Amino acid sequence: MKRGFTLIEVLVALAIVAVSVMAGMRAAGSMTRNADRQWQVLLAQVCADNALVRLRLASALPNVGESRVACPQANLPLDVVLTVQTTPNPSFRRVDAQVLLNSSPLLRVSTVVGRY
Repeated sequence: MKRGFTLIEVLVALAIVAVSVMAGMRAAGSMTRNADRQWQVLLAQVCADNALVRLRLASALPNVGESRVACPQANLPLDVVLTVQTTPNPSFRRVDAQVLLNSSPLLRVSTVVGRY
């Protein structure tokens, strides 16, 4: 009597291995996309922080309105859209910094800038 596996048993084992490998590849791809997204958000945070610090270091309150500043980081074409609004207190302005990657929003940071 010969011992071994039948063709059906081998095919079932191969199908199980294939499903396991596909699930692993999908998980690895998801982790790679997540790491790339975290990197983009970190660079967007640097751009937003730089733009807001620039406003804080200015000697006067920023003008009300919207402005756009290019902020290329690590070969990413990031843009910072600064929106300045008035507040009930005339010594302060609300500033929203939205960072865009190819016109898609990545990050939004809001703060208040005051007169010193």
